[in-house]
Amino acid sequence: MSTDFRFASLQLPPSAIEVRRRIRAFMRDELDGRRYDPQVSSWNTWDENFTRRAGEAGFIGMVWPKEYGGRDASDLERFVVIEEMLAHSAPCFAHWVADRQTGPQILKFGSERVKRTYLPAMAAGQCYAAIGMSEPNSGSDLASVQTRATPCAGGWRINGTKIWTSSAHRAHVLIALVRTSPVHGARHEGLTQFVIDTSAPGINCRPIYNLCGDHDFNEVHFEDYFVPDDAVLGKVGQGWKLVNHELSFERSGPDRYMSDFRLILDAVDRVGKRPDALQSVEVGRLFAHLSALRRMSAGVAGLLAQGEDPYLEAAIVKDLGTSFEQSIPEIARRLIEAQPSSEDDDEYGRCYTETRLFAPGYTIRGGTREIMRGVIARGLGLR
Repeated sequence: MSTDFRFASLQLPPSAIEVRRRIRAFMRDELDGRRYDPQVSSWNTWDENFTRRAGEAGFIGMVWPKEYGGRDASDLERFVVIEEMLAHSAPCFAHWVADRQTGPQILKFGSERVKRTYLPAMAAGQCYAAIGMSEPNSGSDLASVQTRATPCAGGWRINGTKIWTSSAHRAHVLIALVRTSPVHGARHEGLTQFVIDTSAPGINCRPIYNLCGDHDFNEVHFEDYFVPDDAVLGKVGQGWKLVNHELSFERSGPDRYMSDFRLILDAVDRVGKRPDALQSVEVGRLFAHLSALRRMSAGVAGLLAQGEDPYLEAAIVKDLGTSFEQSIPEIARRLIEAQPSSEDDDEYGRCYTETRLFAPGYTIRGGTREIMRGVIARGLGLR
């Protein structure tokens, strides 16, 4: 069996080029006004004020219809906005999940009430979202989730636990994948996605602190949490299909190969204009890989704009992109003869050290490398 990958070469339309001009002007104004501190892992950095300003400028939810707070922009116009925010090390996390996947999922599969409740607030940068997929003892095996929803008058009662739920303690809404019927045969059947209002009773968020003492991850516990019927996404039992649609948004964007972009630029600046032979090869390889990943990611954005479901292509971008990201600190070590520390006064040293600490998680978040390669193998008919 042969499969043609749909990574068509794309030329950005004039509208996307104009959007790039506008987002660059916005970012220059932000930096010139010192309104944010450029961060190493910018899309993991929380800044509600930046998100509010980005929403006011029309850079969040921009592909959504105007009636839901959007700008009726194209996926390729959004693509250049994401590129520029990452290239400028902007603190994007407060709106990242809502703009990248929760909002689009609600727009495509949500009820009218749910759309009008959340989408305009997300586009304004005033509503934050979290992802309710992973569970204890499940890892990246989403088909094994045990959180259950049982029908009741007017809706459903949810009981169970989600884990590694980034920023759930700050989110207004999350989409939870839960089991609505027992497993009879295929584990992928009997799953449903629900839109969860985190302010409602029956939900408890417990912090998980990382080795640095920071609080981003959480355990989210549901105890007889009531969710109305119109908070079901799609139809009951369609959860596996819908979650794969959502993951196509999560796995294919520039954030899957630009997490280390600041370190790349800083390392090249440190090398200078007279690289030796080894440095020339390493820098050339870096930007060749970056260019290829950018073209592939733009191709996925083009498929999404056409209403396609590029789950296979998204998995390839995620696997190759995060492997590329994970290699950057080691390449930087070979390029620059230094032993940097997070306590250095040198900005490059701090950038290198922080990126090296983040890098091990790149191939885990959004689905592990092993899961991605399983998805790719199935897509190619190899398993």
